[in-house]
Amino acid sequence: MTEIRTINPTAERPHGGMGGGLPLLSLPLLLGAGIWALTQAEYGVAYPVMAGLLVFLFAMVACGFYALQPNEAYVITLFGSYIGTDRRTGLRWILPWYGRKKISLRVRNVTSEMLKVNDKRGNPIEIAANIVWRVQDSAQALFDVDDYVAFVNIQIETGLREVASHYAYDHAEEGEPTLRAHAEEVGDRLQKDLQQRIAVAGVAIDEAHLMHLAYAPEIAGSMLKRQQAEAVLAARRTIVAGAVDMVESALAQLSERGVVTLDDERRASMVSNLLVVLCADREAQPVVNTGTLYG
Repeated sequence: MTEIRTINPTAERPHGGMGGGLPLLSLPLLLGAGIWALTQAEYGVAYPVMAGLLVFLFAMVACGFYALQPNEAYVITLFGSYIGTDRRTGLRWILPWYGRKKISLRVRNVTSEMLKVNDKRGNPIEIAANIVWRVQDSAQALFDVDDYVAFVNIQIETGLREVASHYAYDHAEEGEPTLRAHAEEVGDRLQKDLQQRIAVAGVAIDEAHLMHLAYAPEIAGSMLKRQQAEAVLAARRTIVAGAVDMVESALAQLSERGVVTLDDERRASMVSNLLVVLCADREAQPVVNTGTLYG
């Protein structure tokens, strides 16, 4: 059974003109020959006709030149049909009835507009990204989409909204990535998502990074208070854990060295006092006890 392969008619293929050196050298020869033929008009009608033909050839050759710089290309068409793409740099020449459309292959750097979207938990956030892209297939860029630059910009906005909706800003389930703490992972996902979206335009995404990330103004104050409260709680947990370890070590050393013998009640009192001293926000005030624990 014969396998039938579908070829994309707008896939880029190499094709173009020739080097412009020889056509450039032919211009003064054609011009000189045309002038000479005009001077010989008195010797017969053939000379003016020859002069007109040489001038016409001169104009045709002169209209076929084009120049290419590095990372530029010319898309060649003939009466609306795609012929190929010329990427060879320097002075080039092609028959003048071929259409030529220049396209830049250079890397482009785009910073998206700041968008207001909802994260995975429904919180409104502000987000923007920096995208580095370039044209990879010149034929697809020109013929498969109406305006490839506008198409890329719209898809950047759409892809950023889509990716942001899959992550929480900074509070997620255990082990789940967030926009704030896993910016590199979010950027990689954004790059892959954009590459799929704009592949039809012959564009390659080289990099994608988050440039701006913040809560929306209407909830920024509340979220700041929550973050401050969580920071205080985390600090308290660390202080209490350290204080418990210090108290445990102190009691163990007192017992091992036989400095003092403590019953359960005195031990509890000492633990309470040490925890108050270690965990208090203010410096401890010494109190002189002139009596005994039992009164």
